[in-house]
Amino acid sequence: MGREISKLDKSNSKFRIFGFEIRICSISKFPETYRAKLSCFLTPCYNGYAMRSQLRRYLGSLVFVFLLCLSVAVGSTAGVLFVYNSDLPQVSSLDDYHPSLITEVYSDDGRVIGSFALERRIVIAWDQIPQVVKDAITSVEDQNFYAHWGIDFFGMARAGMKNLMAGRVVEGGSTLTQQLSKNLFLTPERTFRRKIQEAMLAIQIERYYTKQQILTMYCNLVYMGSGQYGFAAAAEYYFGKELKDLNIEEAAMLAAIPRSPPNYSPILHPEKALTRRNYAIDRMVAEKKITVARGEEAKLHPIKLLEKQRPNELAPYFVEELRRYLEKKYGTSAVHEGGLKVYSTLNVEMQKAANAATRAGTRDYDKRHGWRGADRNLIDEGTEDLESVELPDWKLPIRTNDIVPGIVLDLTKNGGAAVKIGGYQAVLTPQDIAWTNANAASEILKRGDVAMFMVRSMNPAERKVEVSLEQKPKVQASFVAIQPQTGEVKAMVGGYDFDESKFNRATQAMRQTGSSFKPFVYAAAVDNGLRPDDTIVDAPVSFGIYSPGNYDGKFKGTIPIRQAFAESRNIPAVKTLAKLGVQNLIPYVRRFGITSRIEPVLPIALGAADVTLIEMVSAYSTFPNDGVRVVPQMILRVTDYEGNVLEENLPELRDVIPAETARIMVELMQEPVRFPGGTSTKAQELKRPVAGKTGTTNDFTDAWFIGYTPSLVAGTWIGFDEKVTLGDKETGGKAALPMWIDFMREVYKDKPVEQFDTTPKAITALVK
Repeated sequence: MGREISKLDKSNSKFRIFGFEIRICSISKFPETYRAKLSCFLTPCYNGYAMRSQLRRYLGSLVFVFLLCLSVAVGSTAGVLFVYNSDLPQVSSLDDYHPSLITEVYSDDGRVIGSFALERRIVIAWDQIPQVVKDAITSVEDQNFYAHWGIDFFGMARAGMKNLMAGRVVEGGSTLTQQLSKNLFLTPERTFRRKIQEAMLAIQIERYYTKQQILTMYCNLVYMGSGQYGFAAAAEYYFGKELKDLNIEEAAMLAAIPRSPPNYSPILHPEKALTRRNYAIDRMVAEKKITVARGEEAKLHPIKLLEKQRPNELAPYFVEELRRYLEKKYGTSAVHEGGLKVYSTLNVEMQKAANAATRAGTRDYDKRHGWRGADRNLIDEGTEDLESVELPDWKLPIRTNDIVPGIVLDLTKNGGAAVKIGGYQAVLTPQDIAWTNANAASEILKRGDVAMFMVRSMNPAERKVEVSLEQKPKVQASFVAIQPQTGEVKAMVGGYDFDESKFNRATQAMRQTGSSFKPFVYAAAVDNGLRPDDTIVDAPVSFGIYSPGNYDGKFKGTIPIRQAFAESRNIPAVKTLAKLGVQNLIPYVRRFGITSRIEPVLPIALGAADVTLIEMVSAYSTFPNDGVRVVPQMILRVTDYEGNVLEENLPELRDVIPAETARIMVELMQEPVRFPGGTSTKAQELKRPVAGKTGTTNDFTDAWFIGYTPSLVAGTWIGFDEKVTLGDKETGGKAALPMWIDFMREVYKDKPVEQFDTTPKAITALVK
């Protein structure tokens, strides 16, 4: 034994337990007091009886102390567990747990155009989780998931040792089941009490549910950052893919996020996210879920995220209109948590065309009225380092044709300017500011100015863009397109910028209609025997104190009705209404679906009534549909999450005018386009039969155009919210009609030419 002690003095001994190396140092390295006590055990003793007696005393004492400590520990633990268990939730309640789900809005061809959710989640089943995702999750979060019973003591010890050696937290010790219990039942506080409860809940969950059920719940419930809950929603949000289509690096990226979503967000912290993703891939290799070669290949790929769009970006006013309706009918909770499926009437391509047309129309109007100046100047605000400034609008990816703010870094000698837009550089040329009538950028811009620019082209490799100067219009515009045979709303624009104003000018704004109201006057007259070739005298006239005049201040004398309508002569319209009787027109107009207040005065012939755009477009849909108006509808069907139909809408038909009257009005309403000098001749460039009417109010405060083809009715309005003038000669034909033409051109660019029917359609065919 003495030789063994000698050997121990000369060197250190080491051995391994559970993969950890334990070192025993030489006794000579112990302090003197401990060496003396240890020597009684390590020094040879040749008195066998004394040695046995000494050992008995020590062993007896050790056993007593051990049993005493064990009793205290067991009693204390039992007491703690009793106290902590008293307020734990029942795990069996998970059987009735229904997570918050996304309500999705679909277009007429099944594409998602909007959603409502408190927690954006897509629930999936076990067999919808691909193996690569299961492997990534268990490798990075819980490698012993299929072996432990809720708590992994070895995993906790291993994580603790790794964190100790690293001097920071590099690995967590919680199992997936513990994380699930925390997410479902507990608060995020970090206390000893909560950790004990977390462990106890994890054990209960493991008793009640299978590993498949636990991992499925985890995949559906865990927070994935950016408002996404569950792996399926995250896959769609970050990569634009279904979960089943993820590759190794994408699965690893998602598995890496739950540990700390704010820190490992691939959007907010791409470098940290990449490091964490590669760690997840390394863990998959270590757990032999993938080969080393596949792991190394996966790590070579950068993180490729789906190009982000604003929520409900395509048709925000339309989607918001649906939200108000759905909340009123089904309640806020059902809409934002119930996972409804809303199948709408909106057509994606028509909506895109309406968006482009109204934005172009408002910008064109705005440019006609001059440059208003830069939005702000950073140098005036005290910022000198312009290169370091990051504007909030740059958080979203910049795309071609986007209109985004930029910073003027410097003015160039050739009349241009150097501009920063996000991570891109641009050179503004004199041609890019031509609409301002300035010869050089220095005449209208200075260093530090923040202004709006349109991105015409991009060179991502060189981080350069080509731009032109823009400014955000103050004028507003709205647009509605309806299919006359079904009443389905196919497109809707309620304003220039939904983020700035959610007021829907297509459905909520009551505006004077101007001459776009005249078709109802002439339709009533046609019902009473008037025909397009009948004549009327366009000459000065007075009705008491009211003396109407024409827009051009001239009088044409005796002219056909079709010319009076084509040129939008005011005096013939007022004379026609006077002959009909104002009191007779109001109930007649109500049949077209116009519900707003109409004063019984002659000026209503010229559009003195305030009406919404959607009511006007719906009313016009009566003409190409043989006198039948179909009530506008925006929803085809609503189902709950399980597919049960909650609502289904069929066309609601209203007989308004005789088919013969409708056909005559279609003929008459083509005259503004066909007749030389008509108010809408510009629409001839569409090279197809169209009908419609402009509208311009006094002082040019509102400009309208509503028109149609045999299969589509569309209307647009432009004006200021404050009801101030648009400016001299900003008529419906100049300010509104171009937007309508742009829309129709895009919608019908690949469509055959349609002719207006000359025979009435059977009403029964519409019902079918």
